[in-house]
Amino acid sequence: MKENIRIIEAELDGKKIAFTSETPFLVQVGKGSKGSYKTRYSFVGNLAQVVAWYCGINIANGYKKRLLAPTMKKSVLVRQFSC
Repeated sequence: MKENIRIIEAELDGKKIAFTSETPFLVQVGKGSKGSYKTRYSFVGNLAQVVAWYCGINIANGYKKRLLAPTMKKSVLVRQFSC
C-alpha cells in the first residue's frame, strides 16, 4: 500500500521552506574554494534527521559543507551554517 504524500513547512536558517514526504535531501562535503562536492548522506522527506546529520559533520580548514534538495527550485538550502 502506498503512503500518502504530505506537504510539510519548516524554517531552516531563517528561511521558510515547503517540501513533501518524498523530497530527497543530500548532505555534501567538499574541499577547497573551487573543489567539487561529494554526497556523504542522503535522506527522503525527513528534514529534522538531515539537519542533525549536517550539524554532526565537523569541518576543518579548507573544507566546506552544504545541505541540498535537488528537486527544489533553489536546490541549495544551506551552506556552512552554525548548528
